[in-house]
Amino acid sequence: MAKIRKQDALDYHASGKPGKIEVIPTKPYSSQRDLSLAYSPGVAEPCLKIAETPEDVYKYTSKGNLVAVISNGTAVLGLGDIGPMASKPVMEGKGLLFKIFADIDVFDIEVDANDPEQFIQTVKSIAPTFGGINLEDIKAPEAFEIEQRLKEELDIPIMHDDQHGTAIISSAALLNALELANKKIGKVKIVVSGAGASALSCARLYCALGAKKENIFMFDSKGLLHAGREGLEDNKRAFAGHKKSVDFEAAFKKADVFLGLSRGGIVSKEMIKVMAKDPIVFALANPEPEISYKDATSVRKDIIMATGRSDHPNQVNNVLGFPFIFRGALDVRATTINEEMKLAAVKAIASLAKETIPEEVIEAYGEKNISFGREQFIPKPLDPRLIYYVAPAVAKAAMDSGVAKNPIENWEDYEMELKNRLGLDNKLIRNITEKAQRSPKRVVFAEADNIKILKAAQTAWEEGVATPILLGNKGIIHDLIEEYAFEFSDVEIIDPKSEEEKERRKTFGQAFFEKRMRKGMTEYEAIQIMRERNHFGAMMVEMGDADAMISGITRNYRDVVRPAIQTVGLQKDMTKIAGMYILSTKRGPLFLADTTINLNPTAEDIAEITANVAKTIRKFKVTPRIALLSYSNFGSSPGEDPNKMSKAVEILHEIEPNLVVDGEVQANFALNNALMNEKFSFSTLANKKVNTLIFPNLSSGNIAYKLLQEMTEGDAIGPVLVGLRKSIHVLQMGSSVREIINMVKVAVVDAQNK
Repeated sequence: MAKIRKQDALDYHASGKPGKIEVIPTKPYSSQRDLSLAYSPGVAEPCLKIAETPEDVYKYTSKGNLVAVISNGTAVLGLGDIGPMASKPVMEGKGLLFKIFADIDVFDIEVDANDPEQFIQTVKSIAPTFGGINLEDIKAPEAFEIEQRLKEELDIPIMHDDQHGTAIISSAALLNALELANKKIGKVKIVVSGAGASALSCARLYCALGAKKENIFMFDSKGLLHAGREGLEDNKRAFAGHKKSVDFEAAFKKADVFLGLSRGGIVSKEMIKVMAKDPIVFALANPEPEISYKDATSVRKDIIMATGRSDHPNQVNNVLGFPFIFRGALDVRATTINEEMKLAAVKAIASLAKETIPEEVIEAYGEKNISFGREQFIPKPLDPRLIYYVAPAVAKAAMDSGVAKNPIENWEDYEMELKNRLGLDNKLIRNITEKAQRSPKRVVFAEADNIKILKAAQTAWEEGVATPILLGNKGIIHDLIEEYAFEFSDVEIIDPKSEEEKERRKTFGQAFFEKRMRKGMTEYEAIQIMRERNHFGAMMVEMGDADAMISGITRNYRDVVRPAIQTVGLQKDMTKIAGMYILSTKRGPLFLADTTINLNPTAEDIAEITANVAKTIRKFKVTPRIALLSYSNFGSSPGEDPNKMSKAVEILHEIEPNLVVDGEVQANFALNNALMNEKFSFSTLANKKVNTLIFPNLSSGNIAYKLLQEMTEGDAIGPVLVGLRKSIHVLQMGSSVREIINMVKVAVVDAQNK
């Protein structure tokens, strides 16, 4: 983890608008009518509805997606009792995490009340505002009383994350660690350092999962909790079943599990050495663990270890839990967060850790490969699947335990809703993926000695969308497969330059010569050029040895396009091919063409390109709504580009009368319905959500898509070649693994259609 300088942290919080969160209106407010609806007199109507039917507050206000993060600042992170005002940056940060991970809105509330009763009454008084309450950084033992009382006296989800967050995440980690160690939870000896709110909650949840209290040795600053100790609080007394005290160091002998929630540096190498076989060590003190990862792993090669730090494997991070637990609870309007819901979260998190890790997560953490094992038994905090693994599990547990007031009826729709909240869902990609899986095709990967290509091929094979054919040096490819522990099953690897491909090179070359013999190529040259992978791969597709090919991550764009055109040629009755990009945005997929091929097409060319692009888009089960772009709006500024785009529209209206297309039009009008309706209500694009942009020349198209790709957070697919007779597609240099996989899926669907 990069070192954080003091001034960097201060500048981060102070720069621009001070703080980390703001309130953003969700309804229009640009006109007097909007303001009258938002406030007086229009606001009276929902007020009256809620007064008549209180549950309507969830229908007419933000209550159902609003959580209060509340603290009195008495136990802030590692800072202790610094007071409510000084705790505000932490509470704002918690609000930020709620929003970015689960799309939950937050008001942070800092209460100047150390007395539990005063704090409880304050929270109860403001509770009608919120759909849920996250208690934060409140010292024990007051925290126990505060949470228990509020849960009893309010009917919305309430959770003290310091208690239950770590308990939930470490419990998921414990289940998986025990599986790796081949141990049963009911039989393991557990040593716990710390007896505060978090440690006690962890121990209780471990017991709910099957651990035995008599096997738990819990230590606070005064030593072991045992029956002979006087003055123990009720919460601690529950884990004081041992008859006599033992030393902290002695407790480690033959211990199976160590849980540290205390302070750094209190566990020695010698203590780890005497633990049982396959010791499980959760050293969770921050920023310094009870024993460092380096020291612990240096003395036990069989250790299974987690810390609270992001610079070591298996980070126990509360962000894996609380956003998604509240998300599920809010979505079914749960009246509480009960044990059943917490256990459901534990099992969902544990289950996710065993799934294949998405490539974007691996890339985000700078790893070569991540799979379930001793180095990965907890999901990564940036795993985008957490929201639709954990939230539904929590929601279902709320329903099953009878605390859900708004049960979910369609779980598939709910999962899509969760993905939509964070822009994770891409219906187009989902449709393409599902179609590809129904009839997988043989896809040639022409640059298989590139690690990104190999990762994409592995994923495409795992997802069942393609049967990879790998082109390149066999030795290099085998070495990469071994180094990265890929699991291809009988994958076909072909080296076009090898002696064993001599006959196929000759067959391909002769067939290629038939196509090019009147275009300056000799038969010898045609056979020799088959040593080049893009020509060889394209001929595999042409000759039926494969169904599709992708290439281009290491090659110049035209060096891949040219062999494709020469080999498979254009579709019947087409004179032009075009490059189309698909951008996944929060407004839906956006198709852009021509972005890569035609330098300065004529009006007739643009009409043909547009018609072909529309045909391709329809095959993705999307209805094209097309704007032909220029710097002019419907003749407002004459010039070569506006004139040809206007003419192209005339041609399209004649040859494709049912196609929703218009122009020439400026990009902002094309993408803004309000602007279009206000100024050009006569247009066929008025009241239409444009999803396809056609550019007047290569320069404008290429610049536009690259700007959009850099400035938006969605996926990019492309360039999709439109107009080739068979499925060959070109990657852009620097494509991510995710982008390559998407292109593979497009290539498979294209092959199906052809």
